[in-house]
Amino acid sequence: MNLTVILGALELGAIFSILSLGLYISFKVLDIPDLTVDGSFTTGCAVSAIVTVASSPALGLLLAFVAGALAGLVTGLLITKLKINAILAGILTQTALYSINLRIMDGKPNISLLDSKTIFTNINQITSYGTLILLFIFVIVIVLLLNYFLRTQLGLALRACGDNEDMVRASSIDTDKMKLIGLSLANGLVGLSGALYTQQQTYSDITAGIGMMVIGLASIIIGTTFIKNEKVLVSLIATVVGAIFYRFVLTFALQVGITSGDLKLLSAVIVVIAISSTKLKLRGKKNARS
Repeated sequence: MNLTVILGALELGAIFSILSLGLYISFKVLDIPDLTVDGSFTTGCAVSAIVTVASSPALGLLLAFVAGALAGLVTGLLITKLKINAILAGILTQTALYSINLRIMDGKPNISLLDSKTIFTNINQITSYGTLILLFIFVIVIVLLLNYFLRTQLGLALRACGDNEDMVRASSIDTDKMKLIGLSLANGLVGLSGALYTQQQTYSDITAGIGMMVIGLASIIIGTTFIKNEKVLVSLIATVVGAIFYRFVLTFALQVGITSGDLKLLSAVIVVIAISSTKLKLRGKKNARS
């Protein structure tokens, strides 16, 4: 792999690590299988593209976060207020978002940003590593903010809700509120990831979010499998490392001749291997003790 390919893999790894950190909140912290992700990622792409074309790339990132958070809020309301199964609620929101995203993009399946200024334009004029530097600044700041948030009283309540909802409810904590906050934050980060992806790739596509759930899950599973630690900060870093490693695996696969059409299959295989390896290790330890 040449330097250009390596830089591209690092940049995408950084972008998808933000997506994975969002999924970490819903899957690891709240223990909710939120399938909104594929839709909210595209929402972030769509909002970012429209606002960037209007010459406000930084505002595009903020609005993409807000739009993603609103998508997560809808899923949360379906779960908490209408008592719809979490998986089904995510699917319903994701399905509805396809039409909403298309409307945001003014009915166009894709939007080009080649003639528009992005948040990376100025820094890339200073150094060829500008995009990578800015993306990793985003990642570092988000990791530190999440680590701080999850240590606050609200963050501890959020974590407790995922660990033992009945106990938290018995402590007079509103578990529905915790779920709404958690899912909004999670999908807000997913939307932000989509916004960064659009500005880095200089285009937005209505199908951009397909498979993002698998990417996020693979990153979390890979990272937490190889870096085992109960500390919040280490778990967040492990998620970032997993996203970057996963991206390098896919990049290497492309370099050795695997077609882009087979990447989804490869992604699924990686997740299966990561999950099964953990289960097999646990089974081996149990057999050894017996």
